[in-house]
Amino acid sequence: MWPSVRQPKILTSLRPRQPPPPPSQSSSSWPLTYTFDTKKEARAVYARIKHETDRGTYVRPVTVNQFLDEWLKSATRDVEKATAANYRDALPPVRARLGDRALQEVIEEDIEALIDWMLTEGRRRGGKPGTGLGVRSVRLTLGRLRTALNVAVRRQLVVRNLAAFVTIPRTAAKAALEAQAARKPWTQEEVRTFLTGITDERLHAVCLLSLMGLRPAEVCGLRWSDIDFEAGTIAAGDNTRTLVDGEIEEKEAKSAAGRRVLPMPATVMKALKAFHTRQKKEHLQAGDAYLASGYVLVDELGRPQRTDWLRRRVYELMAKLGMRKVRPYDARHACLTYLAGVGVPDVVLAAWAGHADGGTLAKRVYVHPDNSHLKVAADHLETGLFR
Repeated sequence: MWPSVRQPKILTSLRPRQPPPPPSQSSSSWPLTYTFDTKKEARAVYARIKHETDRGTYVRPVTVNQFLDEWLKSATRDVEKATAANYRDALPPVRARLGDRALQEVIEEDIEALIDWMLTEGRRRGGKPGTGLGVRSVRLTLGRLRTALNVAVRRQLVVRNLAAFVTIPRTAAKAALEAQAARKPWTQEEVRTFLTGITDERLHAVCLLSLMGLRPAEVCGLRWSDIDFEAGTIAAGDNTRTLVDGEIEEKEAKSAAGRRVLPMPATVMKALKAFHTRQKKEHLQAGDAYLASGYVLVDELGRPQRTDWLRRRVYELMAKLGMRKVRPYDARHACLTYLAGVGVPDVVLAAWAGHADGGTLAKRVYVHPDNSHLKVAADHLETGLFR
């Protein structure tokens, strides 16, 4: 909780003026001591602070870092571990640039300068240090800062939310949209080429799961008990496996729609059965060294794997086949784009993707129409409307 307001003790001195000392990390720093040029100045400040204290409007100075620490405690009280990590991971740039500043002294121009710095040289990890961060990362940071400052306004620590009207520069936003448009999932032909090339690879069945539209975390969390070979179904989303703050976190999908039972195409069922048999042989060969974890995605010793391990292995397969490199998550995009292109209704598309919005979000985020889809539209116009 925020420290209670107490009346500061003010001492006077005829020494040269010195700035007020920075607030301590704890409320034990009270009373605060300031030094002024004259006794008149000290009395004026004392009168102002006493007046504000009597009215209940006096605000104890806090640094940006102190405020963010307190806000995070409140904001992450009842959220999942991954969500709390996302909150924390968005704030290091703010701490690096403004952390030691008094919260009440930060102005709108400081936040604009923060955004510009992040876009040009704010990267500290996940790439070459000193280069610019992506627009998506900058938006996440700005969004968290806005949310935090809303709380600061409500607690009367600041008068207004200085980040409310700060925006990403138009040129940077436009460049990000162009880069996103240039990133396309595999076409139907590329998917077929890839699957043909990895038929004999150990992870053939796992790649098929991704191309069925399962998220990487769902693939990593899938257990053999989630697969019903007799019914021909996969219980997707019952368990996800992700890396949070360097530790494995397993949990169910966030929503009821995310926990779904998908029918298996015959090719997927055949590949999974073969992979299951292969794992049994690996178990016999490894003996006691094998870990019978029950997961589908395991290495040769039965150890369950993470999304980063899956990503590296899939990239190796792409390189081996000379394929265009795309993110493993883009396999989900390729699946849903294909389903939308062949006329699968929006409500079915949403159910397959594990969304509860009736298909709007699924189509907006995952569907990437290309020239082949436009050609289909032209054919429909020719045969259905123009004739």
